[in-house]
Amino acid sequence: MGTFSWPIRISDLAGRRSRDLEAIVDTGAAYTTLPACLLHELGVAPLGARRFLIADGRRITMEWGEARATIDGESVTTLVVFGDDAASALLGAYTLEGLGLAVDPVEQRLVSTTLILCLAS
Repeated sequence: MGTFSWPIRISDLAGRRSRDLEAIVDTGAAYTTLPACLLHELGVAPLGARRFLIADGRRITMEWGEARATIDGESVTTLVVFGDDAASALLGAYTLEGLGLAVDPVEQRLVSTTLILCLAS
């Protein structure tokens, strides 16, 4: 399956500053990664740094934080990774699942899905 882009709005947690952009949807991406300069511009501060395994097998440390993501009118607070300033925005599975969205690989679009919930008995 290839990748495709989808419109997304990213904002600070209070929703005071936001930016509309096109993000690459890739089912292999666990977390939404955005240019660090964009996150700083929106007032999103790093909350820490974590080690990530990337596609080429290397392990790297990158800063992460929390932002609000809005797609097709639905919003969720999500983890974001502070990427290289020149990198494209990448929409990850964590954000998609939080929004109740799934990837339709044939039509290359995002679709609403039923969320799975396990209840303790």
